[in-house]
Amino acid sequence: MKILAFGATGFVGAHLVPHLAERGHEVTVAARSGKARFSPPIRVVTADPVTPGPWQDLVGEHDAVVNLAGSPVMTRWNKAGKEAVLQSRVLSTRHIVDALARTTGKTLLCANAIGFYGDAGDAVCTEETPRGNGFLAEVCKAWQAEALHAQEFGHRVVIPRISVVLGHGGALDKMITPFSLGLGGRIGHGRQWFSWIHINDLTRVMSFLLETPEASGPFNACAPEPVTNARFTQSLAKSLGRPAILPVPAFALRLALEEAAGMLLTGQRCQPEALMRLGFEFAFPGLDAALADIIPAFKTARSS
Repeated sequence: MKILAFGATGFVGAHLVPHLAERGHEVTVAARSGKARFSPPIRVVTADPVTPGPWQDLVGEHDAVVNLAGSPVMTRWNKAGKEAVLQSRVLSTRHIVDALARTTGKTLLCANAIGFYGDAGDAVCTEETPRGNGFLAEVCKAWQAEALHAQEFGHRVVIPRISVVLGHGGALDKMITPFSLGLGGRIGHGRQWFSWIHINDLTRVMSFLLETPEASGPFNACAPEPVTNARFTQSLAKSLGRPAILPVPAFALRLALEEAAGMLLTGQRCQPEALMRLGFEFAFPGLDAALADIIPAFKTARSS
């Protein structure tokens, strides 16, 4: 396929785009800066999907569009911060769909997040679980609604609801240093659920969804074995050969992140039922094997 990718210069895109190219797809990366670094035959063009423009003509030249665009979520959620989180996702998707309205028979893969389910407690969240409450749930709802408009023009829409992505270069980078020093530990009470996915499995999930014509609608992009926050921190510390004895108090997180602290103090216990119905097989269904695969890369990077 000819694939046009937005927001692909971040952690996920940096893994996904080369993976798609290796599978024989012709990939064009639309980046706000033409300095985005991808090796040929991957093509890079300058475009900002938050603003309509000539880039929209490119949409009709491709078989599929991948939208990963969105400003960072882990910031203080003041009025301006919330607006940036929401509008960067809603507007980019809206303008992509506006371009798709001029074409037919395309595929739109638009990222989303398991934040859709809000604070779900111990309940198991499948793709059939209703939307939860809270700011992120509202963002995910609005983001998804914009993407689904493409169905009105006869396009196939796929919405991976992405969990915490583990890999060298992602959120795990920020955890490694304190845990390596023996300063890591559970967050709050540690009983909140932590749904995760290995970066290699996420890239395989996305290529699988693009290449499977019957795939449509939302898919939980998470490993089938979620863990509690306490279990995750214990496993991470063990993989580094360090103790995990210093919990992060909830009040300290709230002082540092205010409302955004809720992302770390609550969780979702997700299952990838829709993916498994289609026959997708995870290379890393369990946390210990995933960390055993990932951690050596961190150690190599630190020693070089």
